[in-house]
Amino acid sequence: MLSSFFDLLTDTFAFLQLVLFENVVQPIAFHLGAGNLLEIAYEGTGWLLVGVIQIVVMLLLIAPLEKWRPVEPVMSPSAVKVDVIYTLIHRLGLFKLLMFFTFENLIETGFGELRVHGFPTFNLDAIWPGVTDTAVVSFVIYLVVFDAVNYFIHRGQHQFNAWWALHALHHSQRQMTMWTDNRNHLIDDIATALVLSVVAKLIGVGPGQFVALVAISQLTENFQHANFKCSFGWLGDRLWVSPRFHRLHHGVGIGHESAGRQTLGGHNFGVLFPWWDMLFGTANFSNRYEPTGVRDQVENGRDYGQGFWAQQKLGLTRLFSKYPHS
Repeated sequence: MLSSFFDLLTDTFAFLQLVLFENVVQPIAFHLGAGNLLEIAYEGTGWLLVGVIQIVVMLLLIAPLEKWRPVEPVMSPSAVKVDVIYTLIHRLGLFKLLMFFTFENLIETGFGELRVHGFPTFNLDAIWPGVTDTAVVSFVIYLVVFDAVNYFIHRGQHQFNAWWALHALHHSQRQMTMWTDNRNHLIDDIATALVLSVVAKLIGVGPGQFVALVAISQLTENFQHANFKCSFGWLGDRLWVSPRFHRLHHGVGIGHESAGRQTLGGHNFGVLFPWWDMLFGTANFSNRYEPTGVRDQVENGRDYGQGFWAQQKLGLTRLFSKYPHS
């Protein structure tokens, strides 16, 4: 039954993608003289459709929750509006378009060359034929693997000065909302996307599965960042990352520092599952809702920028600074 429902969702999405492509995207591509890029345009249509669905879910489901039980009043709507810009850039396919024509094309070419020279194609979902290669089971396997990879990416963002110099932008939002998830430096996003794309190729994730994995992770992260006072209880918070659990990760002096020291480190790096934090000793299940931001921003008034371009520029300044986290 679950498998049939999963197939229904897949078929419905494929139908909508085809309709959108044939009636909107393909005519535009031909009009612009880009008929040779229809394969990329079709894949891009899938990402665009996913982004539109995500935004609709955010507005219809998550936004009312923020109004129902907010953690804090929104005192700076202008800061939230900048986060909306980040979200639209990512969810409407602009960032993905950049990746298609640059780094992902290089990755595809590189793996093609490896296959030509005998590098085997590995599929993680084929390790137990008849079980792991079913749609639902294989998707769950890939979801868990990707979440583990995301955990270690997130640890790296908080561990290495250069990476933190970029990732600090994400933590500089003092008014966390459902739009905050995509508030990242573009170089930080490129680095993360590259790692995930390479992992997807190495373990044999199909294009459709990859879109679904990213989409579910992103929508979940929108909910985690929401200005919504919510935990899942003692057990639930240990099964799935809640807004309370993730807000602690953004807490000043908690989420991005080692215990008792103003050095890089922190807690609650899990993206979907808190299991990795529990396993590696980085979980903090304190039942409180802390103010968010970066210590040097709050205590020393360090400027992280008010607008999109200012934030991107200051990220580069921190990257090449001797003291990016001071």
